Amino acid sequence: MKVPSPGESITEVEIASWLVSDGDWVEKDQTIAEVDSDKATLELPAEESGIISLKAEEGDTVEVGQVVCLIDTSAARPEGAAAAATATSAPNPEPVAAPASNTYATGTASPAAAKMMAETGAKVATGTGRDGRITKADVIEAAASMGSAGNGERGQTRKKMSSLRRKLASRLVTVKNETAMLTTFNEVDMKPIFDLRNQHKDAFYEKHGVKLGFMSFFTLATTRALQIYPATNSMIDGNELVSFDYVDVSIAVSGPKGLMVPVLRNAETMDFAGVEKEIGRLATRVRDGKITLDEMTGGTFTITNGGVFGSMLSTPIINPPQSAILGMHNIIQRPVAVDGEVVIRPMMYVALSYDHRVIDGRESVGTLVAIKEALENPEEILMNGDAKKALGL
Repeated sequence: MKVPSPGESITEVEIASWLVSDGDWVEKDQTIAEVDSDKATLELPAEESGIISLKAEEGDTVEVGQVVCLIDTSAARPEGAAAAATATSAPNPEPVAAPASNTYATGTASPAAAKMMAETGAKVATGTGRDGRITKADVIEAAASMGSAGNGERGQTRKKMSSLRRKLASRLVTVKNETAMLTTFNEVDMKPIFDLRNQHKDAFYEKHGVKLGFMSFFTLATTRALQIYPATNSMIDGNELVSFDYVDVSIAVSGPKGLMVPVLRNAETMDFAGVEKEIGRLATRVRDGKITLDEMTGGTFTITNGGVFGSMLSTPIINPPQSAILGMHNIIQRPVAVDGEVVIRPMMYVALSYDHRVIDGRESVGTLVAIKEALENPEEILMNGDAKKALGL
């Protein structure tokens, strides 16, 4: 079996995990492995039934089209194999290193190393010197890993970064280095949205089968703002500036494989129920590891909600090749001035990071102010004065 192409422009993938062991019987279409591309995790199904022979290790980076396993289709099905094939096989056993030979010198410290061990309290069982002698360098490394002196355990765990995480790291550094990124901030009084949700959430759930959350308000407020300020819904392509007459909103979702950004297509045509249903569907696919590459590409603007993790304020990083991203944060009861009086209101800081090569200050600030205005006057601006009709009740 060769590695299939997971998408255009992807030339290599990483074997994230084998779900079968070498020599197992596999059934046709049984999932035998998970592979990571730089954009998503994909399942690899068996092309035929037979005895499998693995030709790549977990963690290996392999090229698209490379042979990663052989399936002997002429082999006889072992007894009980049909039942076993449906269960997840135990992971490949880790190879056990042969024990090193010990001599009288093993664990013996040189005079300089012994002195340093006494001074620092560092403990070294076996050194890297000849026959396991403890050297001064061994003690220096042990002392450095200890930090300040203490009696607690100070272990470490190392594992290879997944292809997805490595690509994400590379993309984030590229954004910082290749864009003129700035962030503008504002704050939103969330009381009007709280009031609307408290008034209609039960009827909304009963009618549509999904909860009336904050994301539908933010998504619809954003699509409106981007239609007012189309520069914020633009991106650079070579020497050209591309502006879109539609809004495909990427929604950042945290999943078991890391941060994913599935896309709401034509969000400007959606109503509250449509947004909530589609976000729920995409978030479920992310958390179940079933999101596809097509569902994560093509966004024109991103919304990320650090507030669900408790973030009060942040400067979100642009999702390339997009030119702007909206950051939501946690909602805190704070004293604010309203009509000359100090009152307690649920307040949220919002941030808009943008590429200054594409978006000027007027457009960036104007976009965030337009979002704020719609969120603080949702019934008037987002619902045309009729909340029940807008919510489909």
